[in-house]
Amino acid sequence: MRRRVLLSILLVIAATVLTLGVPLSIISWRVVDDLMQRDLATRLESVAASIANQAASSDIDLGQLAAAVPAGGRLDIRMAGRIDQSIGAPPGEQTYSEQLVMAGGGLLRLSVPQEYLRNEQWTALALVAAAIGLSVVVGTGVALLTARRLVTPLTDVARRAARLGSGDFRTFQRRYGVAELDRVADVLDSSAQDIAALIGRERDLAGDISHQLRTRLTGLRLRLEELADHPDPQVAEEVREALDQTDRLVTVVDDLLANARSERASGASEITLVDELAEIEAEWGPALREQGRTLSVRCPRDIQVRATPGRLREAIAVLVDNSLRHGAGAVGITVRTPTRGPGSMVVLEVADEGKGIPDALVAHVFDRGISTASSTGIGLGLARAFVEADGGRLELRRAAPPVFAIFLAIGRDAQAPEIVAGRVEGDAGQSTVPSAESAVGSGSGSAESATQAPVDVPVSPSAGKR
Repeated sequence: MRRRVLLSILLVIAATVLTLGVPLSIISWRVVDDLMQRDLATRLESVAASIANQAASSDIDLGQLAAAVPAGGRLDIRMAGRIDQSIGAPPGEQTYSEQLVMAGGGLLRLSVPQEYLRNEQWTALALVAAAIGLSVVVGTGVALLTARRLVTPLTDVARRAARLGSGDFRTFQRRYGVAELDRVADVLDSSAQDIAALIGRERDLAGDISHQLRTRLTGLRLRLEELADHPDPQVAEEVREALDQTDRLVTVVDDLLANARSERASGASEITLVDELAEIEAEWGPALREQGRTLSVRCPRDIQVRATPGRLREAIAVLVDNSLRHGAGAVGITVRTPTRGPGSMVVLEVADEGKGIPDALVAHVFDRGISTASSTGIGLGLARAFVEADGGRLELRRAAPPVFAIFLAIGRDAQAPEIVAGRVEGDAGQSTVPSAESAVGSGSGSAESATQAPVDVPVSPSAGKR
């Protein structure tokens, strides 16, 4: 797209140069010729006036006339009854001449070398060429700026539309100063909010239905189990058949929910976590540095988890963006490796040094529409949906200073992590990651019994709420 826009503008510039440059060159060539002709005619008129003033004398003072002859030129004077006279050396074979017939009879001819005229004409053409070249350079610069101004927003809008199609329903505040593109951006934002709300309602409805259905089936099974001890054998047989049907129905409900979860997680794959965090740093690190804050990552080398790269990056970006918008101080991402065993999970914590989340909102921090600032209140709920879609979970580990934890399934092919201490930014062996160890404590599950493995890498966020 950028290339086509740039090529179109350059073709317009080339057409303009051909349309105006060629005629301007021809006109400049002829204008120089006319100016030379006028200059020689003016000089001849001056010579004729000087000769008329000397008409009383028998000889003409050539010294007074020499000033009117240009350098390298020749003046020929022919007058009736007088000897022909000349001023200047012969200009050569190729000359440019102008002559004047005097009133009392006689002829004046002023000649200059043809080269004298050609030099002036080529000088004029050089000036025209310089003007054309300058216009081409300026036009090319304008074309580059215009192409960038048009293509960059279009690429951004296309990327946002692709993210919307992949399930990223975050809104973006960026606008481009182009009315049509800003209108498209507004429509994408409103569509994202509407789709997110619709999907949220459908997910909540499915969860409520499954919960209520299971509750009712459990109650029904309890009643049937009470009737299973009925003294009438025929009644007891019917109750047992009803219990079998109830168990089959519970199995069908569980299978339907499991299939839905497996379809959402079908895009999950084995990914190297440190590579994903490096992309987060490249995206969000500059934004934090602009505010005088730091962003650090501590991650074991070569640790692999099972997740969808796009979903995981967006979920982490939501948390880091929350820290950027609503937090303070250093922002850190700490990855803790689990002890091997069934159900082992990797814990990824995002922390900052801000005031954290008010106590009244701790229980509702992941609810959609809940926010302490002017944001949409969609980000954290969306991040949790991304993580859960790949079989992980997102939790608030500590409210103040805030620590969010993402639990990810460890890759099946992952090896024991290679611990390498270092930094991409700052001094080696040091870390600016806010401490989250106090929030980890001795929590339950193998995911919490993790060893620290610091490898500092850069990081960054996306949209959310706190």
